[in-house]
Amino acid sequence: MAKIAVLFPGQGAQSVGMGQEIAQSYESAKEIFQEASSILGEEFVSLMREGPQEELTKTTNAQPALLTASVAILSVLKEKEIHMDYVAGHSLGEYSALVAAESLSFSDALKTVRKRGELMEEAVPNGEGAMSAVLGMDRDALKSVTDEVSESGDPVQLANLNCPGQIVISGTANGVERASELAKERGAKRCLPLNVSGPFHSSLMKPAADKFERELKNISISDASIPVIANVTADAVFEADKIEKLLVTQLYSPVLWEDTVEKLIDLGVDTFIEAGPGKVLSGLVKKINRRAKVYPVYDQETLDQAMLKLGGE
Repeated sequence: MAKIAVLFPGQGAQSVGMGQEIAQSYESAKEIFQEASSILGEEFVSLMREGPQEELTKTTNAQPALLTASVAILSVLKEKEIHMDYVAGHSLGEYSALVAAESLSFSDALKTVRKRGELMEEAVPNGEGAMSAVLGMDRDALKSVTDEVSESGDPVQLANLNCPGQIVISGTANGVERASELAKERGAKRCLPLNVSGPFHSSLMKPAADKFERELKNISISDASIPVIANVTADAVFEADKIEKLLVTQLYSPVLWEDTVEKLIDLGVDTFIEAGPGKVLSGLVKKINRRAKVYPVYDQETLDQAMLKLGGE
């Protein structure tokens, strides 16, 4: 029998109004927004609903907002009795995956990602770090470029291994610039600077990770009820203590997304549902395996389409 994996997007997918249509139609989704309002305040939910986009995109807002929208959509998938064999999330999306796997409560996840965003913002002064997407270069060739630049004193490393020919690098602004130039000299098609506030998933995030480790002691992490494919290892994880360690390591380690999708396919998954705003992950899955069935769910129309294809109500 075909297996289903539910995927959750990360930072960058946020948009004003995300999840609102679903919340207006389904009580379970509306309750998630109400819970977010009671924890982070009505002004936070107003920001999600009305913007401005610039304020929503700030790391401290984008992270809890994306979690809220994704978990609201997840609640409807559960209501529709969609069976989940595996879950995975891209960077921040891993927290939505852990809520789906009942390893984290929504309220604990919400408080945690708000703090995570604050610590990531604080870790490196604005303008000193950068990230850039490198297109058309394989990981080994690009790693030799980032290693070379790092050895000369400007730390830069592979941050998101998204799909064949699309890898994000992260590090000091100077390191990313030099690595981008060198990558182009060695055959990369394009290097696109990302509009982010810090060098996420790089060694520069280690100070944030140390503080974050202490924060995680304040919440309850349970064993996962279904396998979560972790960003750091691209392997299934169940145990609460391993999940906690991986959430810390994730801050300064590459997101092995291509490996994650390949792992899910090896485990027998042929159907992927992306629960959250947009369809970035759906596009990446298709680039990794064209035969995979992929259904992004972010509003009523896409939910109806997915349910029709999945044979649900």
